[in-house]
Amino acid sequence: MDIRRKEKKAKSKVEKKEQRWKAAVVTLSDKGYAGEREDKSGPLLCGMLEEAGYEVTEVRLLPDEQKMIEQCLCELADEKKVDLIATTGGTGFAPRDCTPEATLAVATKNAPGIAEAMRLASLQVTPRAMLSRGASVIRNQTLIINFPGSPKAVKENLEAVLPSLEHGLAILTGNASECGKPASEGK
Repeated sequence: MDIRRKEKKAKSKVEKKEQRWKAAVVTLSDKGYAGEREDKSGPLLCGMLEEAGYEVTEVRLLPDEQKMIEQCLCELADEKKVDLIATTGGTGFAPRDCTPEATLAVATKNAPGIAEAMRLASLQVTPRAMLSRGASVIRNQTLIINFPGSPKAVKENLEAVLPSLEHGLAILTGNASECGKPASEGK
């Protein structure tokens, strides 16, 4: 029995290394969409995800229009079948910021711990982190995470949650179990 368990664990590690998660990055900015501001957060997210082993298959730039955002998120999750959608921008208090509302509108399940962890990590850097309204949800088998619009905040927030995302995606897609197992036991 112990040998089977070790073989299964070894096979799981090989499969894990071969798994390449498909990601989409969506920047939400009226000024970026109009060509009035260079998007720096979207490319940063792409680079960090690719460095972590994700395959970024879609990159989009949209204005702060809730219906357009909802349509994009649904297309990426339902038609393109990406595993992770990382949005950047539209999470603040500005009147046109509607990314969390669009994200929550397309959710099939809430996954608030990711957004909470990002705010907690950001609070260690700035008290203004409490002003982020970013959400984290699941749409069918796609994880959607809202990141702030600033490159500095994107980097800090992604670094805070990146170590746990792979396991969450494996659970979500049925490629892993034992979610309650401590990370140290999984190695």
